Amino acid sequence: MAVDETSTTEAGRDFIRDIVQADLDSGRHKSVVTRFPPEPNGYLHIGHAKSIGLNFGIAQEFGGRCHLRFDDTNPAKEEQEYIDAIKTDVHWLGYDWGDNLFHASDYFEQLYEWAELLIRDGKAYVDDQTPTQMRETRGTLTEPGVNSPFRDRSVEENLDLFRRMRAGEFPNGARVLRAKIDMASGNINLRDPVLYRILHAHHPRTGDAWKIYPSYDFAHGQSDAIEHITHSICTLEFEDHRPLYDWFIENLPVPSKPHQYEFARLNLSYTILSKRVLTQLVRDGHVSGWDDPRMPTLAGLRRRGVPAAALRDFIKRIGVAKANSVVDVAMFDFAIRETLNKTALRRMAVLRPLKIVIENYPEGQSEELEAVNHPDDENAGTRRIRFGREIYIEQEDFMENPPKKFFRLSPGSEVRLRYAYFVTCREVVKNDAGEIIELRCTYDPATKGGNAPDGRKVKATIHWVSAADAVNAEVRIYNPLFTKPDPDASNFAAELNPQSLEVLPDAKLEPVLAGDNSDEPVQFERQGYFVRDRDSKPGHLVFSRTIGLRDTWAKVSAGG
Repeated sequence: MAVDETSTTEAGRDFIRDIVQADLDSGRHKSVVTRFPPEPNGYLHIGHAKSIGLNFGIAQEFGGRCHLRFDDTNPAKEEQEYIDAIKTDVHWLGYDWGDNLFHASDYFEQLYEWAELLIRDGKAYVDDQTPTQMRETRGTLTEPGVNSPFRDRSVEENLDLFRRMRAGEFPNGARVLRAKIDMASGNINLRDPVLYRILHAHHPRTGDAWKIYPSYDFAHGQSDAIEHITHSICTLEFEDHRPLYDWFIENLPVPSKPHQYEFARLNLSYTILSKRVLTQLVRDGHVSGWDDPRMPTLAGLRRRGVPAAALRDFIKRIGVAKANSVVDVAMFDFAIRETLNKTALRRMAVLRPLKIVIENYPEGQSEELEAVNHPDDENAGTRRIRFGREIYIEQEDFMENPPKKFFRLSPGSEVRLRYAYFVTCREVVKNDAGEIIELRCTYDPATKGGNAPDGRKVKATIHWVSAADAVNAEVRIYNPLFTKPDPDASNFAAELNPQSLEVLPDAKLEPVLAGDNSDEPVQFERQGYFVRDRDSKPGHLVFSRTIGLRDTWAKVSAGG
């Protein structure tokens, strides 16, 4: 299931790939082994796609392998649902780990033995302080921390307490195991970090076998070492953790000594990628779930109809850098449009219908017209669409009192119906409230196919759907979830976009869309790209907008 190399290689070279190439050229490594190590405490988001593409891509390009490893060290937040979702997402992006699926929990016994070794070497101790006391004595960026009053316990006492912790003798939070490094270190991560904490929780893989669990920092680097990872690639927020990982590697009899390399994470405008915020969005009901199409999760993007190829192309375009920056979401949108423009079949759909009665078209008569499925792909073929006396057009394609440069339908004006005829509006029908409910028009039978034999021109072509066989559908229009390009993660609820979802309950679609159960997006002509939503069921068709044909929402938002 691996993606072809040409579709995953980053634009040009980057510093990570240069490092890998230099290591192979110098003989430091004979082969390349990378890993993608997610924590199974939520769904993957678009930022993870960059890491997935980088780790799996490098392994592909240099003839190595990439492991998928779940860093499952916190059962209080981890669920099988997340594990399954992560596997699905990686496969959807086009990558496969083969036989190289691992878990930090595979190494729990080894990690425990190494923790005891640190205790015996006088490099770890059991601390009875509360979490609050440890925070208060940790110090600041300008002030050193204070040694724990339990820091000088004997090796024997520490081993006894640690083994009793493992046996489940103490309640959650009663004690922790800490490394004995340097409470005055300029790097706060080296101020006696926690190695193990007591946690009476059911683990998705190990069940209730363990009452203590290693910290992420203790398990992560050692897991890399056990797996003989040659290049431990991670984002910049872990740069300050590297000295700690190196300390563990130097003080434990690990089978290999991987080196960590950091790159800039993906930050996207109008988007928050904090897993805490994404979790809260779901739990507080701001979205319908992890796969809500407004979410930046891979599941949400997939449900919205974003092709994996577009995401891979986007990741390739932004490249790999050492400095953090924010990528304009318009760049991602461009990659989506460019991919879908090449692949999406064309269909006609009227989202906000206005009925037209063509008075000089014979009652009870209809005809079939030919429409192309894709203007740039002859192999896509054509389809037959039905035309009759009554059709639907978009409300916005008619104005009773149009401005000077409005070229669509208005009283007395003539427009072209896509694939059909020229029509002219003769009468506007309104209800008692003064709302326009119907147009009375005439058509020119000589303009079949959309061309006039006398050479006259019209300035607009509009799409339509036959009223006799149109299919009713609910259409969901998605816009950015936040109103600001740089939403505040600490106060995200105040910046949620109230217009992030618009539901159109009475859309009229070509009947072919009802019979096509494909999950592939299609282009609704003049509207954008849409995909059948999983909420569809017999008698209730639902389509969601993947993306518009142009970036109109951002311009409207910027204009207030």
